[in-house]
Amino acid sequence: MAEHLLEIKDLAVVFNTIAGQVQAVNGVNLHLDKGEVLAILGESGSGKSVTASAVLNLIDMPPGEITAGEIRFKGENLFDMPPARRRDINGKNIAMIFQDPLSYLNPVYRIGWQIEEALKVHGAKEKEARLETLRLLEKVGITEPISAVRKYPHQFSGGQRQRVMIAMALALRPDILIADEPTTALDVTVQAQILDLLVNLQKETGMALLIITHDLGVVAEVANRVIVMQNGKVIEAGSVRDIYFKPSHKYTKQLIKSAPGKGKFSLGTSSSNPLLSVSKISKNYGVFRALKDISFDLMEGETVAIVGESGSGKSTTAKILLRLENANSGSVFYQNQDILTLSDQDLLKKRRDIQMVFQDPSQSLNPRMTVLQLISEAWVIHPDVLPKNKWLRRVEDLLEQVGLEKEYARRFPHQLSGGQLQRIAIARALALEPKIIICDEAVSALDVSVQAQVISLLKKLKKDLGLSYIFIAHDLPVVRDFADRVIVMKEGQIVETGLTKDIFLKPQKKYTQELLLASLEPDPDVQLARRNTRKKLLEYKI
Repeated sequence: MAEHLLEIKDLAVVFNTIAGQVQAVNGVNLHLDKGEVLAILGESGSGKSVTASAVLNLIDMPPGEITAGEIRFKGENLFDMPPARRRDINGKNIAMIFQDPLSYLNPVYRIGWQIEEALKVHGAKEKEARLETLRLLEKVGITEPISAVRKYPHQFSGGQRQRVMIAMALALRPDILIADEPTTALDVTVQAQILDLLVNLQKETGMALLIITHDLGVVAEVANRVIVMQNGKVIEAGSVRDIYFKPSHKYTKQLIKSAPGKGKFSLGTSSSNPLLSVSKISKNYGVFRALKDISFDLMEGETVAIVGESGSGKSTTAKILLRLENANSGSVFYQNQDILTLSDQDLLKKRRDIQMVFQDPSQSLNPRMTVLQLISEAWVIHPDVLPKNKWLRRVEDLLEQVGLEKEYARRFPHQLSGGQLQRIAIARALALEPKIIICDEAVSALDVSVQAQVISLLKKLKKDLGLSYIFIAHDLPVVRDFADRVIVMKEGQIVETGLTKDIFLKPQKKYTQELLLASLEPDPDVQLARRNTRKKLLEYKI
């Protein structure tokens, strides 16, 4: 029997904390062969990233500790190697790209220097390293590499930074590339481009690819084989088709069931009364036109989704609706008053009716405040809404409304999971009994099952409280399940709008069609058809 390129046997990793020992990985067994694409699928806390970090010796010890097992690369146990030998393997034979390249690229060095450094550390001469850096940047699709090497990480977009990270990882032509959630924060079309790049490079170089993800669509797009992890253990393994069509474990079945994009289309709202009317709003930043005459209505009880890539103007539109940014022209009418012309005092009153839920609750919730203080803050700003002696009872009611126990009122944000934090953010938005809630990528950072729970909660609140939503997202399957109507934006303009069913089944504009084709589908057969269609379109363009 042929030797595996990488083999993990009975790996166990613990983290020692003040509260006791946490078993992050418990008896993990897996292997990776040359030229194979293996996906490790699981939600936050499943142990998938810790397993990958153990391969590259990236676990902080302490508090981490590898208590059992071995990791063999080409038959050699990495744990038995001296540090110098293991450092030589890292980068040269096994390389890694991370979820957030901005956190791993040094902000004070030009990207050319950073790629060259990886080459020179492993013996390349300066001139050789410079020429190879230019070749790598061109290979990963960075235009004008000669000027690109002189730029700093912040001067690139998210997708370009990920391409730079891939170039750096490929610099020493590794046998194995580990990609840890490489596309989670990227737009749908950029995500498709990065995944295409990884697959093409894997086929071209013959390297093995180990991709870590919580997204079933990513698995369907790139993987040959998949391992499912939960609570630090491998609970199921098999081909992509077997795992999707014939899952045996309850958790895997729940993951597949939670994947968005399979529900019935909304029939739209029956209301003909515009709750909010946006007319010809424009926004300039110097000579750059971020918004160009945006107009749309939000009906009572309606969910309108705004989709598009980064830079399309989605979030700028949301900020203008809340007067967090000032428009250069246009109007936003709510209850027969133009929000854009209100005085500060009148605007404060209107803001009770229009609240916002942001993408990352860990950034929008003050870490020094308890949940009670965070939700009650709304009544500090608007003291006429609720007397202070009723704050605690109302907070407990709101927590119950968003599916949390009243005991959470005494906790701090760091004591809660991502899904719980987002529920707190929703409870805070509900504190002033708004008519409209703007959700800016409110579920994009959540695991698939938690995402499904939050969407279900938003639907229930809409039904119970008569809420209207403006739902900003790049995750099209979620939009398909949640929205009544969709607005598609590109470069500050609305390119198409219509009922969700019409946008998804009968898109009229080429840009909308491209967005839908780039969207990932967990069903491997559907995803294969989309991939083939994308290839044909690309060949046609060429």
